[in-house]
Amino acid sequence: MSNKKELSIGLVGYGFMGRTHSNAFLQAPRFFNLPYRPVLKAVCARNADRVKSFAENWGYQSVETDWRELVARNDIDLIDIASPNNTHAEIAVAAARAGKMVLCEKPLGRTAKEAGTMVDAVESAHVPNMVWYNYRRVPAVVLLKKLLDEDRFGRIFHYRSQFLQDWTISQDLPQGGEGLWRLDSNVAGSGVTGDLLAHNIDMALWLNGPITEVSAMTETFIKERKHNLTGQIEPITIDDASAFLCRFANGSMALFEATRYARGHKALFTLEINGERASASWDLHDLHRLEFFDHRDEGQLRGWKSIHITDSEHPYMKNWWVPGLQIGYEHTFIHQVADFVSALGENRAAAPTFRDGLATEYVTDAVLKSAKTKSWEKIPVA
Repeated sequence: MSNKKELSIGLVGYGFMGRTHSNAFLQAPRFFNLPYRPVLKAVCARNADRVKSFAENWGYQSVETDWRELVARNDIDLIDIASPNNTHAEIAVAAARAGKMVLCEKPLGRTAKEAGTMVDAVESAHVPNMVWYNYRRVPAVVLLKKLLDEDRFGRIFHYRSQFLQDWTISQDLPQGGEGLWRLDSNVAGSGVTGDLLAHNIDMALWLNGPITEVSAMTETFIKERKHNLTGQIEPITIDDASAFLCRFANGSMALFEATRYARGHKALFTLEINGERASASWDLHDLHRLEFFDHRDEGQLRGWKSIHITDSEHPYMKNWWVPGLQIGYEHTFIHQVADFVSALGENRAAAPTFRDGLATEYVTDAVLKSAKTKSWEKIPVA
């Protein structure tokens, strides 16, 4: 048994994200030397039978069916919010006021205004906080960030990114309730803009700096669906597809696109960045590779190179397998836990903080507003 001080976790939600987070808390101290040992103290969800089953499978010591009871417990250090978007703000604010550390799934809130209340709460309480934008922890993307910080690219001209899925194409798919709340704007806040493009935007802000203005369009292809909770045919008010142009503070131009109507794509998340001296691209489907072009290479050998991110000198990789063996999606969450706990031991913040998450919300709000006004919208500073 480890003699390290325990970090007691209280998880809210037992869905897909609840599984990824639970796995990350368990695995992080097994592969990283951390100052604290995460302990799965309690998990909370409304369905008592299912939450008990989840707790038994993942090794949680106890269960709750009311998140308020979880937040009030003295044996919980950290509240991890992996429940639907409409619950994020209330739980986070209460947890911060109770002096708990707070981790929250993205997007932070349904709107920037809602996210702002969460930022105010954690900053007023001075509690450690972080948003689960896990793709920042892909080793290939971290290497790209390092190359940008080293000024390998020179002046940046272009940034483009997309996130394509196809799971909502069927007109018979209902909205609302467990698994389908993302189609209900009252719960989700928005459609692909807040669910998918939020990932692209967070990564872009991290890699390329602030966005200053956007011009967007959105579309809802199927206007009505049956609602699982009411049984009635109700309007669909989320965006099924979203695309926007934008400018960054560094002068570069960008194109972003997300849709759930790209037949054949389940999770195509890509980015490319072009600078005066170099370019790079990355694809989630090949997440262990970074494609890189350096114009300063000798003429006859100049061309795109595919860097296989598995060597010990690559970000995070010394903690995993021998060179040549790959890691995947689940490891991004493990890296995020490792970074958060390491930062905790050094009394510093681990990005993306709630304030970083608010910066993304300002952009998504502006995208949705621009799609309605059909005009350019300025982005506030978080």
